[in-house]
Amino acid sequence: MNEFLVNEPDGKAYSHFVFAHGAGAPMDTPFMNVIAEGLADRGIRVSRFEFPYMAKRREDGKRRGPGNATRLLGFYRDIVNEIRNDLPLFIGGKSMGGRIASMIADEDGLSGIICLGYPFHPPGKPENLRTEHLRTMKLPTLIIQGERDPFGRPEEVGEYDLAKTIKVVWIPDGDHSLKPRKKSGYDEAGNLSKAVEAASEFIKISGRQT
Repeated sequence: MNEFLVNEPDGKAYSHFVFAHGAGAPMDTPFMNVIAEGLADRGIRVSRFEFPYMAKRREDGKRRGPGNATRLLGFYRDIVNEIRNDLPLFIGGKSMGGRIASMIADEDGLSGIICLGYPFHPPGKPENLRTEHLRTMKLPTLIIQGERDPFGRPEEVGEYDLAKTIKVVWIPDGDHSLKPRKKSGYDEAGNLSKAVEAASEFIKISGRQT
């Protein structure tokens, strides 16, 4: 059995979101907490977990890389199968976690995918795209992206051949964690609130369609 960090709504949950962390930070960062708590406040159960390399870091404090994407993919599939219940099920994550979720979108019984800060390409290497599978995405997919995200900016993403099932919501002046610059006139709390609203609305609409 895997360990989960679960945020439950005060009342009965109407949907379930499995929320994976990014490559370099655990499941309980301030970013992850704000998104999970915000969605729970809107009636969505949120379950977080850690990939094995991150769970080991929590045990011994040693930093490790994510390792083989195939293993991450297999682990996330196991998580989905373990956690599945009668609620509409959405999966996704921050950066790498969202990318891995998008790669298992063929799993039966899923209602949609939510990616926060999708890594379309490595920073500074726009030619190294990670979008091949996004061309044929069948499930409703929401990508919430900062306008200044070095992993994919509006002028780049607008040129990609993405499936019509994919919706991209741009967060004003946001970086890879949706944080804006002070001079922009926006603030981090407001941007994260926009992300929560976009995700909850997507879950509400897509959950009705499945």
